[in-house]
Amino acid sequence: MRKHIPNAITCLNLLSGCVGVTFAFNNNLIYAGYAIIVAALFDFADGLIARGLGVYSILGKELDSLADVISFGFLPSAIVYHLFLTAPQLGELSIYLNYSAFLITAFSALRLAKFNIDVRQSDHFIGLPTPANALLVASLPQIIAQSGSFWSSYILNPYFLFIFSLGTGFLLVMEVPLLSLKFKTFDIRENTFRYILLICAAVLILLFKFAAVPIIIFLYIALSVIQFSLQDR
Repeated sequence: MRKHIPNAITCLNLLSGCVGVTFAFNNNLIYAGYAIIVAALFDFADGLIARGLGVYSILGKELDSLADVISFGFLPSAIVYHLFLTAPQLGELSIYLNYSAFLITAFSALRLAKFNIDVRQSDHFIGLPTPANALLVASLPQIIAQSGSFWSSYILNPYFLFIFSLGTGFLLVMEVPLLSLKFKTFDIRENTFRYILLICAAVLILLFKFAAVPIIIFLYIALSVIQFSLQDR
């Protein structure tokens, strides 16, 4: 039974993503974003429990990636697609432009496939992890609801959404090493940048709530670039 516990939790990640998709296609984007958060919690828990129980398996790794394609690939695309539909339409151009939202799914699948065969990513990531990218997408409807018309006029712009879809796709597959938040020890000197990120993220969320997520993602990338630049010297 022990070896099946992490896989069961991974399936809960997948189910959360499926439920989130139904929310998205019923235009309930806030709850679709919540589904991403729940899926991310299950995604974190399955690996943690697998390591704790000592039951790592190839099956679990493959199942995790398949679940992530739905929860952190297709679900974010569904959210962005409905933001496209809410945005002012650009005549015949929008018929094609709206579907660019699903570039997020394609790049997420590519990123997950690369992760499964890339031996360099044992203690850090190459490219933005799919859960982080999905949380970035989940923040958009929340920011609109939180800030009213101020940010919605920028976010609900088809050109912005197109650039956002392409940009996040690039972040997923870029050849840039990024921090992993897996702590091997709790030594401050070994984890300085991890602690800075976690503390700043907590403060930013308290101050700005969901609007903090894009700032946190930018900070995550910036701190990662600084740390790995210093290591290369």
